[in-house]
Amino acid sequence: MTLRIGLMSFAHVHAGRYAALLRDRSDVDLRVADPERPALADEFAYAASYEELLDWQPHGVIVCAENARHRPLVELAAARGAHVLCEKPLATTADDASAMVAACRAAGVSLMTAYPVRFHPAFRSLRSTIRSGALGRVLSASGTNNGQAPIAARPWFVDPELAGGGALIDHTVHLADLLDDLLGRRAIEVYAQANRILHGAQVSVETGGLVVVTYDDGTVATIDCSWSVPASYPTWGGLTLALECESGTVEFDAFGDRLDFFDDEAGRLRWLDYGTDLDALMLDAFLGSVRSGTAVEPDGDVGYRTLQIVLAAYRSVASGRPEAVEV
Repeated sequence: MTLRIGLMSFAHVHAGRYAALLRDRSDVDLRVADPERPALADEFAYAASYEELLDWQPHGVIVCAENARHRPLVELAAARGAHVLCEKPLATTADDASAMVAACRAAGVSLMTAYPVRFHPAFRSLRSTIRSGALGRVLSASGTNNGQAPIAARPWFVDPELAGGGALIDHTVHLADLLDDLLGRRAIEVYAQANRILHGAQVSVETGGLVVVTYDDGTVATIDCSWSVPASYPTWGGLTLALECESGTVEFDAFGDRLDFFDDEAGRLRWLDYGTDLDALMLDAFLGSVRSGTAVEPDGDVGYRTLQIVLAAYRSVASGRPEAVEV
């Protein structure tokens, strides 16, 4: 069976990659729609509007709009019976995220949040080790998700209304998802600090941040979520996670499978990535869910929980004290 898959908006940086991967699959018929960016959609089979795309009756859609514009597209797709993969963060407000989860549940379609790092084989191995109890209980965790500031390529990322914030909302959620999956515990409190020291007056949102999350079993996790990678760096950034457990420590580097070399012609260090294509693995999981009609994680509930951690972080930055994570 060939699946009809629609892609709604090219606003997010990952949209083009998703579209290219889906276009090259023999089991997928892809159509895209982005009324605001027709030039980006021109190399794919496209619809003139989101309504026209949904008139095609796709089995599933991928929503890659600006963060604050996820809700109307997800609700529109759910109402037409399409399963949804939505870019992270799920939304910029708890009300929007909750409404999206409710709309998909009421329509009987699945809602998946785009957290591709969860599908990394090394992370799956790490999760199996932790869940086996071989290292005992996780006592603390330290994660980093650093990248370049998307000032030029995607200006909406630094628009507080469209993005919901800056580096905090952009990079905290990936590690919050991994910890949600690893620990299986509820985050209860967050303390956060943020600043705009990096990139000066170019942006009005935070560009550096540190988030401390406490879980209901006493586990404490720190998340460095900064746009601190310079333009001269070999790649956009990276993600790491280190766990201190009762019986040992373990570390995970999501983009550690690479060859480092110096490019004489360019006069700079470069990385040749030979690791797993995480976007492809995530799309495999989504398509499998659409085909079988079964739910797949990370689902909308995960997207809601991880967003609540970010929202608590912003409240903490404003108040200067720890803030409770709302349920």
